[in-house]
Amino acid sequence: VQLQASGGGLAQAGGSLRLSCAASGGTFSIYAMGWFRQAPGKEREFVAGITRSGDKTDLIDSVKGRFTVSRDNAKNTVYLQMNSLKPEDTGVYYCAANRLIVSRVGIDYDYWGQGTQVTVSS
Repeated sequence: VQLQASGGGLAQAGGSLRLSCAASGGTFSIYAMGWFRQAPGKEREFVAGITRSGDKTDLIDSVKGRFTVSRDNAKNTVYLQMNSLKPEDTGVYYCAANRLIVSRVGIDYDYWGQGTQVTVSS
């Protein structure tokens, strides 16, 4: 499976961005999907995940109420809607696919996209 993340860019604090991750080369609906981010000088961290059917999501506390993860299996795409952005949301955002369940652990994921840069200015 190949994953292509897009939608990153520069936003002001309080603004919004919508990330997309398009999958190809496999059956998208069999994969749980996750979004991770890596800020400069920091380790990569889990941000959000969604089950294969999209019936359940998992978000870290710092983004709850601001970010929403969703997917459209007909379009082979997972989304991360980011509202009320904060400077601490700055980083490279990666999407990843997991053949089992939503996990907060990066090594549980089988495929990774190339990342898209999100920069939030104060």
